[in-house]
Amino acid sequence: MLLTEVVTTSSAVAATRSRKAKVAALAPVLARAQAEGGTDLTTVVAYLGGTLTQRRTGLGWRGLGALPEPAAESSLTVTEVDGAFEDLAALAGSGSQAARADAVAALFGRATAEEQAWLQGVVTGAVRQGALDALVQEALAVAAEVPLTAVRRAAMLAGSTRDVAALAFAGEQALAGVGLEVGRPVLPMLAGTAPDVTAALAKAGGGEVAVDTKLDGIRIQVHRDGDDVLITTRTLDDITARLPEVVAVVRALPATRLVLDGEALAVGDDGRPRPFQETASRTAQASGVQVTPYFFDVLHHDGRDLLGAPGHERAALLESLVPERHRVGRVVTDDPVTAKDFMDAAVASGHEGVVVKNLGATYEAGRRGSGWVKVKPRHTLDLVVLAVEWGLGRREGWLSNLHLGAADGEGGLVMLGKTFKGMTDEMLAWQTERFLGLETGRSGHTVQVRPEQVVEIAYDGVQRSTRYPGGVALRFARVLRYRDDKPVGEIDTVETVRAGLG
Repeated sequence: MLLTEVVTTSSAVAATRSRKAKVAALAPVLARAQAEGGTDLTTVVAYLGGTLTQRRTGLGWRGLGALPEPAAESSLTVTEVDGAFEDLAALAGSGSQAARADAVAALFGRATAEEQAWLQGVVTGAVRQGALDALVQEALAVAAEVPLTAVRRAAMLAGSTRDVAALAFAGEQALAGVGLEVGRPVLPMLAGTAPDVTAALAKAGGGEVAVDTKLDGIRIQVHRDGDDVLITTRTLDDITARLPEVVAVVRALPATRLVLDGEALAVGDDGRPRPFQETASRTAQASGVQVTPYFFDVLHHDGRDLLGAPGHERAALLESLVPERHRVGRVVTDDPVTAKDFMDAAVASGHEGVVVKNLGATYEAGRRGSGWVKVKPRHTLDLVVLAVEWGLGRREGWLSNLHLGAADGEGGLVMLGKTFKGMTDEMLAWQTERFLGLETGRSGHTVQVRPEQVVEIAYDGVQRSTRYPGGVALRFARVLRYRDDKPVGEIDTVETVRAGLG
């Protein structure tokens, strides 16, 4: 398949806000990719979602600053482009910078102006066509004539839509054959939100629930097969080699094959959690402060998959397998006062809040619903940084004022406001280096950046505003921390923010 088909479709998708029209534009391209032999199908799925198949290419906006003249006619195939990026990703060591520049010139020299613009966008994360993975799944279901629920389920269990694209065209039964495999991580179940524990109990369905302590750590999923242990993050990155202490804990459990869901957390001698940055730093490298695993769910045990088992059954099994010192604190109750007291104690101990869990709910991999509901004592949002302004006065020389964006629900981002509050000197120094590395351009004293860095923002309330495109503004927004453990696909939506208007 020629790249121009993907680029033209991307433009058509970007030109409409209609979800139905987007799906209608995407589906025929997926069908053609399958009809042409299917060799390009997984790559086309990724490209239509605005991403590359490679996690890293070694390319940034600086490497794309001086491009050759565009080609007059389209000739690049999807296979050639994917192969070129694969070669770029493999470059390392002495001479790699020059080799990378030559490879970029060779690839972009064969691309038309439209293709060059799209390639620049997909490399820098700036493709704003609105074709999020969920829309590509809808289009795949239409193209393959299978139920969307079957595609979604298989993608969640396989870890990506790309991995199940060919199965979708093989039929619903082939998709149904995708199950939990020990050693292959699944997308984690996510929690909805509620303003207080009473609302959370109601949202979770009422009756007796589990109230778990919400730890301020890094989400981990652990797979054990004999002595082989795999530890992944919420984005399915393998961090096993960095956490030998977690490997040791899991190997000591009374099981042979096991999949656990939990958090890794750095804890001080006083039993209180250390600052999140210390945990995040430790899970990014193999040395530093010790982390402790705390588990709250079990998804597989010695040949038995538990995704479809009710929460109370999984909880009982977890309790029999994992010692209390490695389980998240929990109380089971139907009393709002008891739940509130438990939350107050958790917060007083330095934790974020609680997660209220319906004990009858199954484990919905990759989904955010009402089965789990999180409650924090303060208003927070996970947003993405769109741009940063140079500081003034004492902050001169540092990138300071953040432009904050939320998801618009259609695959794009919308700006909600700015903040420079809550930043320490250490944070200012870090973010200056970080955002200069993500820079895509400048306008006056503002540096535009690739929308990749998630930041957790605390705020006192929401008010209507015509100043920003989202139509709302956050009152007294301040930075709590940067969330390297969260992908942009999980940031809050503008609709979530608008709900705070009351």
